[in-house]
Amino acid sequence: MRIELATSAGLPERPNEDWASVALPASGQGGSLVALDGVTPPRGDDGCVHGVPWFTARLGGALLELTTSRHDLQLTGILSTAIRRTADAHRQTCDLSHVRTPQATVVLARWGGPAGDLEYLVLSDSTLLLESPAGEVRAVLDDRLDRLPREALRTHASADVLRNAEGGFFTAAADPSVAARAVTGRVPRAGVRSLTALTDGASRWTDLFKEGDWTDCVALLRASGPQALIDRVRAVETTTREETTGPIRWKLHDDATAIFVEP
Repeated sequence: MRIELATSAGLPERPNEDWASVALPASGQGGSLVALDGVTPPRGDDGCVHGVPWFTARLGGALLELTTSRHDLQLTGILSTAIRRTADAHRQTCDLSHVRTPQATVVLARWGGPAGDLEYLVLSDSTLLLESPAGEVRAVLDDRLDRLPREALRTHASADVLRNAEGGFFTAAADPSVAARAVTGRVPRAGVRSLTALTDGASRWTDLFKEGDWTDCVALLRASGPQALIDRVRAVETTTREETTGPIRWKLHDDATAIFVEP
């Protein structure tokens, strides 16, 4: 088994709000991965005294423990339970009804369970790549955010109206029922040569900068590892900044995380 993980804060003066880990059960059978991308609120306005890194650490820790200990639960049940557990940890001190209460995108995968399949879950705009033994790469995406008109997301206020709402997009925040909105599935374990989890700060090498397709991305990860992918993203960001004279319509530097696993 090969497991490699790299993460990088978008700005050195800000904490990295991504959270990622891989777990291998003591039985030696199977494993699981978790990747979260915390949603940065404007001006720290989220109704929480703890902040996004606190939230992603607790949600991520709960997800990692549950994916390895609760094979009786599907991944939607695991996400729902983890959201509830995390909400209970700060319900008495924070305003969980705030539209910007700490929240995150989610990628979960688990393999080697009783059924022998690989299960997956994706919520919001992080990416899971599944590579077949023949080298074909399939991207598992929750594209609801991409399907919204760009003008609908022009300001934080307009995006708030669409956040965790019908006709909008969904993130893991304080409502356990959001787990039912995730993109989920399962494939035979034998049909997966590798799996990759990317937060959008890393997936932009393909989906924003068009430096290569998803197959090229997996090939880069296999040959050089996750840190090489993030380094290439940072290089393109720097070049874009130097070549752009007008305002940039997207966050120039974002937290970036990549996990590459050959189970």
